[in-house]
Amino acid sequence: MDFLLQPLNLVIFFPLLGVLALLFLKERESLARWVSLITALITFGISLWVLGLFDAANPDLQLTVVRDWIQVAGWNIRYAVGVDGLSILLVLLTTFLTPIAILSTWRAVEDRVRDFQLFFLLLEVGMLGVFLAQELFLFYIFWEFTLVPMYFLIGIWGGPKRMYAAIKFFLYTMAGSILMLLAILWLGINQGSFYLPDLIAIGGIPADIQYWLFIAFAAAFAIKVPMWPLHSWLPDAHVQAPTAGSVILAGVLLKMGTYGFLRFNLQLFPQTSVQLAPVMGVLAVIGIIYGAIVSYPQSDVKKLVAYSSISHLGFVVLGLFALNQQGISGAILQMVNHGISTGALFLIVGFIYERRHTREMDEFGGLWKVMPVYAVLTLIVALSSMGLPGLNGFVGEFTILLGAWGGGVANGPYGSYLFAGLAAVGVILAAVYMLFMFQKLFLGPVTNKKNEGLKDLSARELAILIPLLVLIFWIGLYPQPFFALIGPAVAKLTASFSGIAYLPIP
Repeated sequence: MDFLLQPLNLVIFFPLLGVLALLFLKERESLARWVSLITALITFGISLWVLGLFDAANPDLQLTVVRDWIQVAGWNIRYAVGVDGLSILLVLLTTFLTPIAILSTWRAVEDRVRDFQLFFLLLEVGMLGVFLAQELFLFYIFWEFTLVPMYFLIGIWGGPKRMYAAIKFFLYTMAGSILMLLAILWLGINQGSFYLPDLIAIGGIPADIQYWLFIAFAAAFAIKVPMWPLHSWLPDAHVQAPTAGSVILAGVLLKMGTYGFLRFNLQLFPQTSVQLAPVMGVLAVIGIIYGAIVSYPQSDVKKLVAYSSISHLGFVVLGLFALNQQGISGAILQMVNHGISTGALFLIVGFIYERRHTREMDEFGGLWKVMPVYAVLTLIVALSSMGLPGLNGFVGEFTILLGAWGGGVANGPYGSYLFAGLAAVGVILAAVYMLFMFQKLFLGPVTNKKNEGLKDLSARELAILIPLLVLIFWIGLYPQPFFALIGPAVAKLTASFSGIAYLPIP
């Protein structure tokens, strides 16, 4: 019992109590939403307790739980979880967005409600496990586990092409995960441990082996981000997923990829991280510009937001491979910012879809006159997504650009000004497609009579958006508490890159 009551175990596995309760509801599906929402809110409360126990000045893993788990043929695989400055904000983001996403399903999901909520809580377990696992084998189990509930959420409750999108999502992620599994097995066999702190302490992996292990892990993480050119599953998954699925997919699941780079590639393979930083920087900048350019011509507003994620997460990858404190700190904060802003955009798209059952921008126009509250809140979220100063997106992107200007991505034949300059073009392009979207939906005359009688946001919809708006302004105006949480851990990580010389790839 003491094992189960450990704070991190509670936050990971408490949603399973909600799952058990849902299994006994049977036909009482109207109660399923409340069971799921209350479970998610309690889980969020537990994560705040974890935050209260967390010592921001300590750069090391905290609240760790390490137990022997599988011992066979000389292998000792342990159950090991822990939290530090690299993961604490992502844990809080997960538990914060989950009840918001569940609340958004009150009217959007009316078929097999109990099953939907059950899969959603299972997905929360997997995501929290990914951010807290410190044993490679355990991490891989949680990583793969998240595929199953998300597959069903898209495949059962998605749009007309839901099975195509669900299978594509599953196969893409599974393909990359196989390479990661092979790398995990190599590390466990040759280094004698699957425990991440032990592997970091042992080190000593030859540079040529580091290179291939880095590629194997990076394949899984790049698909999940997704980085260009491994991104094609994302627009299909987003467009076909139900609103709550899109919120959690953009808000949390994509961060599993960027977190993987942060937790494993940078810490386990520092020499290769320095060596390949320029290459990762090039791919990140291509993603930033490509995602922004492809967003502009989209007629489906949900697909526009989906492609924008490719651009925004390119900034995160660029910050990570700056390999300095500014870049990595900005990248972690931008993971949170993207989850908040893009999650809010998908909710906003879901609200209008519930009213009109279309997402085609040509079907709208003049909504400011019909739904003024909805229009004002959408404008704030759109401005945060494009990085307006005073809102959350600006802080993360500006810090990333500072890091990229003089960071690891500048190694070799590439100049730091080039990476920062091209990424800044992405900021301008974001303003273009976001303002274009806003103009099409809200400005001008009411061009479609079907829109004249639309009701403005309800109390429930306001309750969903207001917590996100509070964070948008809080992070934009006073980000220091967030940087304080991640600062010591990032400083410890970046110190590991000092003294590593850049060696061009043969």
